[in-house]
Amino acid sequence: MDNQTKLCLQKTACKVRIGIIEGVHAAKSGHPGGSLSVADILTYLYFKEMNIDPENPKDPARDRFVLSKGHAAPALYATLAQRGFFSPDELLGLRHIGSILQGHPDMKHIPGVDMSTGSLGQGISAAVGMALSAKHFGDNFRVYAVLGDGELEEGQVWEAAMFAANKKLSNLTAFVDFNGLQIDGTIEEVNSARPIDKKFEAFGWETIVIDGHDFEQIESALEKAKKSDKPVAIIANTVKGKGVSFMENAVGWHGKAPGDEQYEQAMAELNAQLARF
Repeated sequence: MDNQTKLCLQKTACKVRIGIIEGVHAAKSGHPGGSLSVADILTYLYFKEMNIDPENPKDPARDRFVLSKGHAAPALYATLAQRGFFSPDELLGLRHIGSILQGHPDMKHIPGVDMSTGSLGQGISAAVGMALSAKHFGDNFRVYAVLGDGELEEGQVWEAAMFAANKKLSNLTAFVDFNGLQIDGTIEEVNSARPIDKKFEAFGWETIVIDGHDFEQIESALEKAKKSDKPVAIIANTVKGKGVSFMENAVGWHGKAPGDEQYEQAMAELNAQLARF
């Protein structure tokens, strides 16, 4: 990856993070921590990897994306807005009555959303179904999903993983946002799924472990995934709350909106980062 491409992606990811904070602050509720941690992954997928067209969001040939950790909707919305699926002004309507942007993704009303998600474990199952459909009908689109590490405590995730490997769904790539924190504490304190890579391998997947904030590593992992004859799980080590100093690695920011002073601090930090690109 050349430096210009990397800088462009970093700049876009910073704008996505700004959109996350704007939306959650305007809503006075939401999930900033796990949204900020996946901003780089979503930026790469939507601006570099996936075959998508904001002018034709229902194109049958498009690649599909499923946000299995649906509570990170602010990250998906901010990414879609930056990509041109709808105006960034919509972000200020997050969770408001009359807005298209609900607290979790809604495929019926939001351009660019391929699956309604929220109940953990169901998103990856839907992604498996999409990948199976593509294989069955001979379609060339690929399917991408993002799961949370806490989400791996859901048994449905492993049913889906077993099925995907059994059906050899090599057109499916799942990112695990491994930030180590969930709503009630660390994953070790609640119900650790470690070792995540070994578990996916035991279920028949190829696994790749990366730094989820390094665009070059994301790119390399996705190139490997496209050459695999198995479904691929990319275990992305991330920082919850990435980009906002007081939110980083702080479990309390899993599902809490910043107040006005915290909003001003977060925006000042993110705008300072943006100015460096």
